[in-house]
Amino acid sequence: MISDPHPVRSGLLWGLLGVLAFSFTVPFTRVAVSEGGLPPLFVGAGRAVVAALLAAIALVVTRQALPRGRQWVGVGVVALGVVIGFPVLTSFALTTSSASHGAVVIAVLPAATAVVAVWRTGERPPPAFWLAAAVGAVCAVAFAVVQGGGLGALRLSDLLLFGAVIAAAVGYAEGGLLSRELGAWQTISWALVVAAPFMLALTAFGARGGVGGTAPAWWSFAYLGVVSMFLGFFAWYRGLAIGPMASVSQVQLAQPVFGIAWAALLLGEPIGWSTVLGGFAVIAAGALAVRTRARPRRDQRSASNSRTVTKR
Repeated sequence: MISDPHPVRSGLLWGLLGVLAFSFTVPFTRVAVSEGGLPPLFVGAGRAVVAALLAAIALVVTRQALPRGRQWVGVGVVALGVVIGFPVLTSFALTTSSASHGAVVIAVLPAATAVVAVWRTGERPPPAFWLAAAVGAVCAVAFAVVQGGGLGALRLSDLLLFGAVIAAAVGYAEGGLLSRELGAWQTISWALVVAAPFMLALTAFGARGGVGGTAPAWWSFAYLGVVSMFLGFFAWYRGLAIGPMASVSQVQLAQPVFGIAWAALLLGEPIGWSTVLGGFAVIAAGALAVRTRARPRRDQRSASNSRTVTKR
């Protein structure tokens, strides 16, 4: 098999594809639960049930081997973080929070993912990486706050959004690591299957009073289940698996720009010069973070060089 001569570039491209797929999540969730009238618990849990059905079919058709040993622990962490935590928490938050305000979640998620990735994988980004990541996070938060009209007093929706950030950061980092062993789509598929019984029960509970909903709400729900909860993770976890994980996670700094653009088209939210300038600042900071990607420490490089010389 021919190896990729530019693995870092490949990881970033796969990560960007995943981010593009995820960028519709916040506005489509807003359409489903606020504009379209679907119950938030039904949307948050039901989209995982739809994705779990697709995942089960894919696993059976391709005859994937079961995870082994501690891999099940990783699958469980991914399930708790990105299958249960993030969708349910954001669905409830977006019943009262606007799509622009919800972009705050996306703004702080890359930095949170990088922190978890460094702790979980032992990657050691240089100081310039952390500086660029911090600048990018500040720019992204400021961008989302300006577009959302200001944070104001801390509300329940804000607590739910920050809880979703923590859940997703842990799930992203663990999933990226586990993807190196199980494969990208296999990781999210097993997580969806493991969480399916619980999510099915939550979906039924959320639909107990009837669901109703408009046609746009159901189309949004379909996207959330098929793309946001399933296909998007194919690209995202593959990018994280190729890595470096701490750097690929920073590609997500562009997601607030995409998300607010889609919110403007779908929900009619205005876009002004602040959007253009803020988007440029976020993307520039993300690009700088990517360029200062994690590198092996000097002692590790020296050890690697010594082994190479010894082999010769």
